[in-house]
Amino acid sequence: MLVERHAATSTHPRGRGNNVRTMEIFRTAGLEQRVREAAFALAGNDGVLQVDTLTGDRRRWIIQDISAGMDVSTVSSSNWCLCSQNDLEPVLLERARQGGDIRFGTELLSFTQDAGGVRADIMSRESGETYTVNAGFLVAADGPRSPVRTRLGISQSGPGALFHNISVTFRSKALKEYVGSKRFIVCYFTDPEGEGALLPVDNEERWVVHIPWFPDRGESLEDFSNERCATHIRAAVGVPDVDVEITGKAPWHASKLVADSYREGRVFLAGDSAHEMPPTGAFGSNTGIQDAHNLAWKLAAVLRGWAGPRLLDTYECERRPVAVATSTRASQQAVEEQHPGFRPSGRNDDPADLMTVALCYRYASDAVVGGSPEQPIVPEDFELGGEPGSRAPHMWVRRDGARISTLDLYERSFVLLAGPGGRGWRRAAQLAAEELGVPVEAYLVGDGPDHDLAPEPDADWAALHGTAGDGAVLVRPDGFVAWRAHAHTPSADRELTDVLRTVLCRD
Repeated sequence: MLVERHAATSTHPRGRGNNVRTMEIFRTAGLEQRVREAAFALAGNDGVLQVDTLTGDRRRWIIQDISAGMDVSTVSSSNWCLCSQNDLEPVLLERARQGGDIRFGTELLSFTQDAGGVRADIMSRESGETYTVNAGFLVAADGPRSPVRTRLGISQSGPGALFHNISVTFRSKALKEYVGSKRFIVCYFTDPEGEGALLPVDNEERWVVHIPWFPDRGESLEDFSNERCATHIRAAVGVPDVDVEITGKAPWHASKLVADSYREGRVFLAGDSAHEMPPTGAFGSNTGIQDAHNLAWKLAAVLRGWAGPRLLDTYECERRPVAVATSTRASQQAVEEQHPGFRPSGRNDDPADLMTVALCYRYASDAVVGGSPEQPIVPEDFELGGEPGSRAPHMWVRRDGARISTLDLYERSFVLLAGPGGRGWRRAAQLAAEELGVPVEAYLVGDGPDHDLAPEPDADWAALHGTAGDGAVLVRPDGFVAWRAHAHTPSADRELTDVLRTVLCRD
């Protein structure tokens, strides 16, 4: 059941950047193509541009290619996508309604919990009717001001607010003439009279501009009249009479904060209630979506009896360090992009590029066997080699004649992939699944008649996954490597059963 106090999905074009990992998650949910269809207007936009004004002489590309020149198809079945929240949410809502109870205009008033579950008092905002819901767990995705986090008394760590902007939506038919052929994701203006950031909504006549706001200097929201905003936009363009029709305004605050705990009993924090970070790098919403993906399979495993309740402790162990590392990188990105309104006193020197942060973060918890907890959460260089705790490598293969990615295999069960000489692993997976009552799908990768997945020419499954030809990797339902065997062993069935028992926290 989803309880949402607003009457409908978002109407404001924000949270646009969906990184490669998030698009992989949408792909496994069968939604990638629908998301791309919803995002068609911005399909050709890339890069971060900086100018004095749109008609001025000073301009440079801060980032010209979000993928940093990488051929993304070699490391993923998907690619990043610009899809604003107002276009994305209806796609997600349509799918969610197929199996979920979605209640808009409904507010959580209070809740209590005990060892048996959560009792929540709910109110319909339209009728005022109140009623009680009993549930096994509560996931609070209730934003940066999170009433649930406050009621639980969970504190936050970090410097707090970094800068403030007013997001202004507007229409201008002539603006595209001055933008020209530059299909950027965001364009920063440095001229003091028009300092801000321009984001295209449709590359035609709908736009968003972020204008710096300084409440610490006494500026109020009321100071940002339509006239002031229009004048600011015209100064940014460098054309005093360009047509501007203001259609909306919303304040936003860029902060760096991470909750000190992601869980209190049967209540979990996810998304902005768990972490806040600047929008630079488009990490915020992606980190939240990946929180939910990590927590979902663990809740399912506990509720279905696959796992012990301690598995839920690994949610915080895995996701909180990622939020700390990612928020630091997002803050550094704000420095590198010289985000309007941000005047940092120092700099964090994190060399990892955006693709590395998006795809290469690692988990170290009881739900991973054989990982390397001493390694950094985000490596300096792009590394996806099948290490336990990392996102499983992507590889194009053929199954029953159809070309798929190995990533397409992961979502609803554990998956064991074995190299061409690892036939014994299929039997081991079957025995482990039967003994523990846990779904495990096993695939043999190779070109023989009894192999399940045929790699493309010159592809080396074992090298890509860091094993020998008779090795294997066990992949969790969220697509992360739980364990890796470098070669087949005579006790493969017992070893795999013990690994599953450990990963699922079955004492």
